[in-house]
Amino acid sequence: MKSALTVLKEQFTSFYLIQRLSLYELKSNNKNNYLGMLWELINPGIQIAIYWFVFGYGLKNGGQGRADVHDVPFFIWLLAGMVVWFFISPAITHSSKSVYTRIRMLSKMSFPMSAIPSYVILSKFYPHLYLTGITIILFQFMGFPVSVYYLQLPYFMVSVLAVIFALSLITSTLSTMIRDVQMVVQAVVRMLLYMSPILWNMEDLLSDRLVTIMKLNPFYYIVEGYRSALLGEGWYFIEHYQYTLYFWGLVLVLFIFGSYIHVKFRRHFVDFL
Repeated sequence: MKSALTVLKEQFTSFYLIQRLSLYELKSNNKNNYLGMLWELINPGIQIAIYWFVFGYGLKNGGQGRADVHDVPFFIWLLAGMVVWFFISPAITHSSKSVYTRIRMLSKMSFPMSAIPSYVILSKFYPHLYLTGITIILFQFMGFPVSVYYLQLPYFMVSVLAVIFALSLITSTLSTMIRDVQMVVQAVVRMLLYMSPILWNMEDLLSDRLVTIMKLNPFYYIVEGYRSALLGEGWYFIEHYQYTLYFWGLVLVLFIFGSYIHVKFRRHFVDFL
C-alpha cells in the first residue's frame, strides 16, 4: 500500500509536467506527416469502415447486411463501442514499452519513473476526445441525440484511464526487464478486440455462463458503459452496480500490485538496458 501511495503522490505532484510531455509526445509522433494529427482521426475512420464491411455486411445474412442489435443499426452500435477501443489499444501497447524506450533520456531529468506511462497514455487520450466528439456529432444526425445519459461519459473516461494506468505499471515494469513481455502484450491486445463486445453482441450469441466469464475482462465494462451513454440506453454503472464494484476492485488490485513491482524494480531499470 505504501508503494501505491507513493505512485499516486507522484502523479499529482508531476501532473503539470505529465501534461506538457503528453502534448509534446502527440506532436512529435505526427510531425513528419503532411496531414499531421489528422491521421489520429483518419486511421480510426478507415478501420471502422473495414470492420463494418467485414462484420456488418460481408459475414452476415449472405452479404445482405447485419441485423440490428436491440433495435440499433449495426453500424451505429459498432461505432459506439469502437470509439473507446481506438484509445484502449494504442494506450496499452505504447504504455507497456514506454519506460525502456525513454529511460535513457528521462534518467537525466528529475522526473518520477511512474509518470512515464502516464504521459504516454495521456497523449493517446487527446485524439480519443476528438474522436468521441465527432462520434457524438454524427449520432445527432442518425437519430441518437444528446441525452442525460451522456453525463456518465466522464465517469467511464476516468475508468478507462484508471485501468490502463494500473495495467501499464505492471506491463512497463515487466517489459523493461523482459522484452518478450511486450510481444505478449501485443498478442493479448489483439485478442481482447474479439473478447470484448465491440464487433459482436455476446449476449445474443453466447450462453449466460460464457458471458459471465467474458465479463471478467474489465474492458467489457468500459465498452458497454460507453455504448449505454452514447446510445442513451441507461445508467450502466448504476444498473450494473455489482459489475461496477468488481471493476473497481480489480483496478485497485492491479494498481497496488503494479505500484509495488514498479517501485521495487525501478532503481534497477537502467541495468536492464
